[in-house]
Amino acid sequence: GIDPRGPRVGAGFTAVLLAVVVLLGPTTPALVLLGVVALSFLPGAVWGPHATWQGWLFRLVVRPRLGAPEHLEDPRPPRFAQLVGLVVTGVGVVLGLVGVLAALPWAAGIAFLAAALNATVGLCVGCELYVLGRRLRRSRA
Repeated sequence: GIDPRGPRVGAGFTAVLLAVVVLLGPTTPALVLLGVVALSFLPGAVWGPHATWQGWLFRLVVRPRLGAPEHLEDPRPPRFAQLVGLVVTGVGVVLGLVGVLAALPWAAGIAFLAAALNATVGLCVGCELYVLGRRLRRSRA
């Protein structure tokens, strides 16, 4: 399992970057920053949130200052959440690259809401989608 505080801290870092993209609006700097955020979701989607730069910062800077977690959680839902973040921000980047710069603040805004919910109240939208998908698959079996 993983320390559940790690993805929350990582979501906080990500939310700050996404807020900057929203504030920059439909501009080239926003496109570049959203591309950086999208790429930062890639290792999390492939290997899990511990593989991201946010996970590295959590382990190196934050975790040593905290006590042991009360419990560990399944890494699969946060990994799926990373994939959702990659898709949402990736669509924004692709649309920006083809000239639809207006899509940048929208994609960043959607991803910001999800990241901010995770960071502030612990509601991981991607994790909930993962759980919902598992339930739907079981109900069909």
